[in-house]
Amino acid sequence: MTDTFTPPTAFTPPTRFAVPGRIAVSNRAAALWQTATLTEIRRETPRAATFRFAVPAWAGHLPGQHLMLRLTAGDGYTAQRHYSIASAPDDTGHIELTLDHVAGGEVSGWFHTVARPGDRVEVRGPLSGFFAWPGDRPALLVGAGSGVVPLMSMVRHHRSRALRTPLRLLVSARTPEDLIYAREYGPETTPVLTRRAPEGVLAGRLSETHLAPHLADPPADGWEAYVCGSNAFAEHASRLLVAAGQPVERIRIERFG
Repeated sequence: MTDTFTPPTAFTPPTRFAVPGRIAVSNRAAALWQTATLTEIRRETPRAATFRFAVPAWAGHLPGQHLMLRLTAGDGYTAQRHYSIASAPDDTGHIELTLDHVAGGEVSGWFHTVARPGDRVEVRGPLSGFFAWPGDRPALLVGAGSGVVPLMSMVRHHRSRALRTPLRLLVSARTPEDLIYAREYGPETTPVLTRRAPEGVLAGRLSETHLAPHLADPPADGWEAYVCGSNAFAEHASRLLVAAGQPVERIRIERFG
């Protein structure tokens, strides 16, 4: 699928940096559909790939935000989906999305089997500020599967700005091969492998043991916890956080499925 939509160009407000790590984006800019041209496809796991787009008029986003993507077929049929943004805000003029190949998925199926560099889609955003992390508070990130996508935007933002704000990531996957962004993880990341782990590493579900080192000795200001994953994972992880002493009002949850 490609599109023939040409977005308005009369108004393109700049991204504004109010304080280090904070990006403010005009609601008017976020409401406009823009043409995004696919420039690169990177395989992350057997089921997931990252799709990089050139979006010259993109006004910026906060790590953790998502966008609306629209595909239009030659017969005029359209399909729209919400996707988290994987790239850091500083990647000017480009955005990246990481998509699982969902069995029977109309849009994800097209991306994984048909899409090629040069194809065009439409995007609108960024959307939602609830799950956003501007970089101004300690962040404890907990994700599973493709739920790590918005969290990786936060990690990349933290690195690109060399922020000194504490940040930790716990990411759950079935096996090492299923670990999205495995090549990029550093000392801030703790992988949790549920089905099969390397020799000497115990495989198992996210537990209080994984969270304890972070919650037993939190930063002076405490953690802002960000949880993203399936409904079942989000429920499980949030219960563990609360049981370990994380205040309920400082847990932000984004779930799917």
